[in-house]
Amino acid sequence: MFRLRPSLCSLVAAPLFITLAGATAAEAPPIQTTPDSGGDGSVAQDDHNAYSLPLDNLSMTKRLDFSVGNSFFRNPWVEAPASTEARDGLGPLINTNSCQGCHIKDGRGHPPRGDERAVSLFLRLSLPDEGAAPETLRRVGVHPVPHYGTQLQTAAITGMRAEAEMHLSYVERTVTLDDGSEVALRVPDYRILAPAYGPLPEALLTSPRVAPPMIGLGLLEAIPAARLEAAADPQDVDGDGLSGRVNRVWDEQRDMTVVGRFGWKAGQPSIEQQNLHAFAGDMGLTSTLVPHTDCMPAQGCDAAPHGGVPEVSDKIADFVTFYAGSLAVPQRRRLDDPAVQAGAETFNTLGCAGCHTPRQRTAEDAARPALAGQTLWPYSDLLLHDMGEALADGRPEFEADGREWRTPPLWGIGLAQAVSPRAGFLHDGRARTLEEAILWHGGEAEPATDDYRALPAARRDQLIQFLESL
Repeated sequence: MFRLRPSLCSLVAAPLFITLAGATAAEAPPIQTTPDSGGDGSVAQDDHNAYSLPLDNLSMTKRLDFSVGNSFFRNPWVEAPASTEARDGLGPLINTNSCQGCHIKDGRGHPPRGDERAVSLFLRLSLPDEGAAPETLRRVGVHPVPHYGTQLQTAAITGMRAEAEMHLSYVERTVTLDDGSEVALRVPDYRILAPAYGPLPEALLTSPRVAPPMIGLGLLEAIPAARLEAAADPQDVDGDGLSGRVNRVWDEQRDMTVVGRFGWKAGQPSIEQQNLHAFAGDMGLTSTLVPHTDCMPAQGCDAAPHGGVPEVSDKIADFVTFYAGSLAVPQRRRLDDPAVQAGAETFNTLGCAGCHTPRQRTAEDAARPALAGQTLWPYSDLLLHDMGEALADGRPEFEADGREWRTPPLWGIGLAQAVSPRAGFLHDGRARTLEEAILWHGGEAEPATDDYRALPAARRDQLIQFLESL
């Protein structure tokens, strides 16, 4: 058994999902007055399909491409050889057999219950950077683990052994708010059991990751990198207590280092690269852009059947990338509700908008017309922030350190559990409610968390109602 470092350090600590900031901005953040959080492509949907619709301003021709991409995103891939040649080649080592298996209804994943095998939550792996080849760190962003790579695969195809089992348990701890109210938080304990390819190194670094929602990815990709760089303040020159940074990552298509924006640590530069790394790491499927899976030489994957070279054709990759970049953001609800309006004011007063930047704008010359010149309300600066010790994974990724996480967008968060009832919040789904997620905030967000704890119950409820309206 290999037991991971438990997150028992403190109970009011960093988030990966709702990153609050504790300082007051020089200029008051804007308050959203339009329901169209995702610009002209927003959709009026608030049920279990709220995350699964195409951009409302997508042409009919492009909607056909969206449907084809959806079929490859939703349907399972199979082991080779198979009569389904377009979808064979699964494995040898996998976490799931479909994109939808992790991104449930295009939404977020959840932790396993009891003895369930984790599917929509997995562990990233690496070693400390010391001793890694500089070129590996420049291109991969982490130091891979011998015999195990950069991700723990807990399933395998016929004739292969899964890398290990991941076991998750919780210890409950209670946070007492200033008015005496108590909130129970779940502190996760991750263990790797029965490693199949040799002992795991003592220096192993791990990072639990739950699948994030897919909405609005194309719009986020269309925000100019220069805008993200201009918003960064790594030395906190303005003295507001926030030090947002861009992550600089390797773009495999352009063969250069660029600004990262996707993934929990902004470790990927584009939707395409994020998707094809997921195909390789989660399902063991090769592509032109990512021709190797996470399988290591000593694991004997070369002897297993494959589905051709590459297994994910360029055409399929293009359809899936288009689909992922065309999922619409649901419209906001209850904009005129006084409680929601008061909650929006509290959100700004606490300083939440310092990291969860309410408004963004896509490039006027974006490559796709449906994405160009859109005013967005994603509530994210897409930057890295130091979020404290209790949620720190201690695992660097490119320029992100072990205490930093990208501010996740909040748009659509109020519908997360309508889409997938078991969805959890934060990077590993440990928070069952939005209030739990807030109380895990630490690091740069700790002043805001302290202020939240001091609020009267009515104002706390208004803030939650605001978040639920997004």
